[in-house]
Amino acid sequence: MIKSMTGYGRVETLYDGRNIVVEAKSVNHRFLEISLKMPSILFPLELEFKKKISERFRRGRIDVSIRLEGEGAESADVNLNVDAARSYFNVLTRLKDEFGITEPITLRDLTSFKDIFAPPAARELDAAFLHQVEKTLREALSILVGMRQEEGASLFSDMQMRLQSIREMMELIRERAPQVVLDYQRRLSARIKDLAAGFELDDARLAQEVAVMADRCDITEEIVRMGSHISQFEGLLKSDDAEGRKIDFLLQEMNREINTIGSKCNDLDIARQVIEAKSELGKLREQAQNIE
Repeated sequence: MIKSMTGYGRVETLYDGRNIVVEAKSVNHRFLEISLKMPSILFPLELEFKKKISERFRRGRIDVSIRLEGEGAESADVNLNVDAARSYFNVLTRLKDEFGITEPITLRDLTSFKDIFAPPAARELDAAFLHQVEKTLREALSILVGMRQEEGASLFSDMQMRLQSIREMMELIRERAPQVVLDYQRRLSARIKDLAAGFELDDARLAQEVAVMADRCDITEEIVRMGSHISQFEGLLKSDDAEGRKIDFLLQEMNREINTIGSKCNDLDIARQVIEAKSELGKLREQAQNIE
């Protein structure tokens, strides 16, 4: 069954006084693109988490955010190396004396030396807590997958309805096609009679002209291929191999067949059905852009 590429999942878990919040959302994209934001303390698990995400999805941009709140969350405290700052200050003072510089040494001068600041010490998280983070991530991804499946079911119903409409239009075209040749024969006969003004008509020549027209307007192959494409489309929607790229390719072929039918048949009734079918194909293509 088809799945949508849009969805959202959020799970919040309280564990050992710390709050784990995982948000996952997805939007349309031609390929699979994963964006993962999380505290630096979890960076060693980044590749593992991305692998777990890629196992659940085939297409779409997946944005996942992991936050740790409360006790045990990542500290923002920065350590200051006072000894290094004092050494830099002494060196700057010597330079002032050496070159007779009168300007005072400012805080900005000292902060330009980055090594006087040290990043917060990394805190180690126990294995049970990391397991809970992974479990929360899986739950958020499951909610996201569920929403994509629900939207996929809505897409399935809508596309089934439009395919049935196109099938009915093609049946009207199939029934109308033989009449197009007969109408042409009548118009051609009437036209020749008006031009002949009483002269005897060459029935063989008229029949030949009608045969040429019938061959030029023959849309049997296009109707058969269109029916086959519709059946393939319906089967693809129900299969486990349903992919937006395959469906998009099939829609291109269907659009090509309906355009050929419109160009071959110079008939008002068929032209109306062709326009309606092209409109439905356009809507199907819009929907296909959202299929995983």
